[in-house]
Amino acid sequence: MKDAVAAMLVATACVACSSGGAGMTPGGAVTLSAIESHKMPASASGPIAIVAGNDGALWFAAFDGNSIGRISTSGALSVFTVPSPSCGPDSIAFGSDGALWFTELDAGKIGRMSTSGTFTEFALPSRGAEPDGIANGPDGALWFTEQNAQSIGRISTTGAISQYHIPTAQGNPGAITAGPDGAVWFTEFAASKIGRISMEGAITEYAVPTPNSFPSSITIGPDRALWFTELSGGKIGRISTLGAITEFNVGEQSGPTGIAAGPDGALWFLVGGAVDRMTTAGAITSYPTNIISDFNGIVAGPDGALWFTNRDANSIGRLPTR
Repeated sequence: MKDAVAAMLVATACVACSSGGAGMTPGGAVTLSAIESHKMPASASGPIAIVAGNDGALWFAAFDGNSIGRISTSGALSVFTVPSPSCGPDSIAFGSDGALWFTELDAGKIGRMSTSGTFTEFALPSRGAEPDGIANGPDGALWFTEQNAQSIGRISTTGAISQYHIPTAQGNPGAITAGPDGAVWFTEFAASKIGRISMEGAITEYAVPTPNSFPSSITIGPDRALWFTELSGGKIGRISTLGAITEFNVGEQSGPTGIAAGPDGALWFLVGGAVDRMTTAGAITSYPTNIISDFNGIVAGPDGALWFTNRDANSIGRLPTR
């Protein structure tokens, strides 16, 4: 589904490779020389999701390269090939057991990899489940979405799996994150809803005010609300833990994708050919990067910078925030 929807997005030129630089200009813009782009060692690796590890590095899932990668804050890259061929590593999370956990969209599995590169894979009971997003839950287990099975899954660090069907048929759950309220929150791409699931499996759904907005990414914000991107709606949404939704326009044709809370108390997201910063009051500053739009991920790194994947340019980007 992701490749099909990616055709809706606006394509721009690839980011130019650079090695750090001037940072913010006096007017607040980021110069292209300050934006780093680290090319993958293998062609067509397709990094798509990224997470900060507990080892001071960033870890990512490379969908097209069938691998899990690590990049240090100085740009040193390591790549580990997943045992199952053509499994489509799609999303990645750092688990409570100190390992990396990831979804295998095309293989119907959940993968686990130690930081030294040892893999374990767990097959899901639903045939053609298409696991997509994954997050470390408040209970120490990993919670994930299953697009085709229309379910939310839970896997313990020992591999025990539970599944919970969402109420809306063909809602297509996608991104997922732990909330500040002891529950897990997720997007329903096709249904244009935001879902909440308790640790006992009780699911509540909230309709996004903009119809056919295709919410695609979600994160916990600095204000303890959940923030999400609307791929087709051209908006950033905020939902309180009580279900109240506010939307902020970022441009009808912008197609915002990944979103993360930054180290500066703002939200950062990928949109068109830029990385945008938005305060919790909705004020937006745009930093052009010439990246190609796709289902890319973004995360705050241990070095105070924003790190993002660029699947189409086959690279990992770094944006300084100071």
